[in-house]
Amino acid sequence: MNSAIDHFSNRLRFETDVSDVHAGLEAGTTGVIVVDSRSDEAWRQGHLPHAVHLPTRDIAARAAELIPAGTAVVTYCWGPGCNGATRAALEFARLGYDVKEMIGGYEYWVREGFPVRDERGEWSRPADELTAPAGAACGC
Repeated sequence: MNSAIDHFSNRLRFETDVSDVHAGLEAGTTGVIVVDSRSDEAWRQGHLPHAVHLPTRDIAARAAELIPAGTAVVTYCWGPGCNGATRAALEFARLGYDVKEMIGGYEYWVREGFPVRDERGEWSRPADELTAPAGAACGC
């Protein structure tokens, strides 16, 4: 294979996007745990409803107690301007987990209008037309 094929194949192997994660959760896909790797303060500001909170600094010490061996993990952090989910995914990979990074992170989850949970309960806001155009699918 050439370098471009290797590169893009590996991106698809190790990355997923918010739409695919949402679709999987809605379909009831089992054997996958979504991990929010942000701080306690960020978690309290809002998180994916089914996510497990495990800040990156705690993954090595606490992953085994929260996430059974053999479970696939999807990590997320704030958004595309943050590489926190990448660092979290690396920690899970070092522990032997099958792991993907959710590109777009919490920011794009919210911007696409998917549900969020915080101390007020579960809520969502209208989708941002730049990330999820009304009535249009990107076809990807």
